Amino acid sequence: MAKDERPIELTPELILSAYAQGIFPMAESREEDELFWLDPEFRGVLPLNGFHISRSLRKTILREPFQIKIDTDFAGVIEGCADRPETWINAPIFSIYMDLFHAGHAHSVEVWDGKELVGGVYGVTLNGAFFGESMFSRRRDASKIALAYLVSRLNAGGFKLLDTQFLTPHLESLGGVEIPRASYRRALRDALSEKANFLRQPLTVSGHQVCT
Repeated sequence: MAKDERPIELTPELILSAYAQGIFPMAESREEDELFWLDPEFRGVLPLNGFHISRSLRKTILREPFQIKIDTDFAGVIEGCADRPETWINAPIFSIYMDLFHAGHAHSVEVWDGKELVGGVYGVTLNGAFFGESMFSRRRDASKIALAYLVSRLNAGGFKLLDTQFLTPHLESLGGVEIPRASYRRALRDALSEKANFLRQPLTVSGHQVCT
């Protein structure tokens, strides 16, 4: 994995330029202020036509036990993703993604149980690519539900690529795959040539729509 540890000063423009080249920033931990660029040899992606919804997950989504909201608590989603013993989300990362959100280039899919945020996923949009950053869950299947609603929204909005950065067993069970850097860059180039709209789909979507 290529890793550039030179100190960097993040701006929204720099982040978007980096994503367009296939690299992204991370920190060693929440305590570290310094960031570094990552350009993995193998990249995790979730094919938008290959998302796997298990029978049990489908039943849960159709039952609609939670309320799904878009961009109502972006900061809360990042905080939820960072609420774990080890995290790469430090103060500079939090700040720059809030800047991207306010600029309209970052979005969150949120899972609510009444007034409590119990799950979600957030990421960055650039033309036809969505760069998934992180997700969290405080209820059974909440992150899976958030991802299912995200995939539905990306398909409706004309997106071509859902970048997950790395492939975890959790993502693999949902249809995620790992592709070589060269293949990823071709897919990224194709996605960046497309126009897409994260908000094209209505803000309120039924579980039936997500599952079909």
